[in-house]
Amino acid sequence: MKLRTVTMRYSRICVLALAGVASVISGTVFAQGRVASPSPVESVPLAPPPGAAPAQVPVAPAQAQPGPEQPATPQPVQPPPALQGPVTPQPVQPPPTPSMPIEPQPVQPPPTLPVPGQPLPPAPSQQQTGVPDPNSTLAGKGSDSSDVGEVVLAPKPVLMQSGQATWDQGFQKLSNSIRALRAEAQRAGLAVAGRPLSLFVETTDDGFRFEAMLPVAIPPGGQAPSLGPDFRMGTSPAGPAFRFLHQAPYDDIDSTYETITAYLEAKSIVVKDAFLEEYVSELNDPGDPNLEINVYVQPK
Repeated sequence: MKLRTVTMRYSRICVLALAGVASVISGTVFAQGRVASPSPVESVPLAPPPGAAPAQVPVAPAQAQPGPEQPATPQPVQPPPALQGPVTPQPVQPPPTPSMPIEPQPVQPPPTLPVPGQPLPPAPSQQQTGVPDPNSTLAGKGSDSSDVGEVVLAPKPVLMQSGQATWDQGFQKLSNSIRALRAEAQRAGLAVAGRPLSLFVETTDDGFRFEAMLPVAIPPGGQAPSLGPDFRMGTSPAGPAFRFLHQAPYDDIDSTYETITAYLEAKSIVVKDAFLEEYVSELNDPGDPNLEINVYVQPK
């Protein structure tokens, strides 16, 4: 009985001793932090359902084993390129100056269109040279006796002499007046600037009254010349007119006036009572077949 009691007490002491030793070992390990980490759990892919194709499992690329690191070799620092020389700023060149000053050009006005129904201005018969032309006409020269021209008469300064004559003396009186005008212009120092004219201001069954005219150039300064008692200065008729051409002896001029009357009646044109004759040819012979006269009729 005593022996059994001793044996059980010995066993209990051994167990207590082993428990103490284990407790000491566990505390020491826990204190040193040497607890082993759990092993990784390997994931196992799930099995595909029946009838499905097996999924392709991607294969992870094998990681290259890092080799031993090579020590980095420092690269030498390159110095900046040296400047060739000091940079000198270049002066800005001004734009070239024109040799002559630029003058603004005048704006040319647009051409003026003629008014419908109005006669066109006459074309110049000669170039303006500053020298009076004794053969210039008021509105150019006609080319056909059957053609009626609508013209505009330009006023001209004229040397004038009044006269009258019977129909039988008409040609001779007109010729004498023109010669007298030429002589007076030469005496007064007036340059002839056009063909002689006759304006018929009144006609009767017995004869007519007229104003003989000779275009002249005004002297410099505009001073009126000293004229004889039978002469005076004036201005030739101006404005729109109808031009009829007479190319025949002066004895046949009545036929030209008959044509003029018929034309005006057919066109219902009312004209002034004064008729103007311009003698393109010289009044030397009333029977000259080449005599050329412009007859101007002005509407009211």
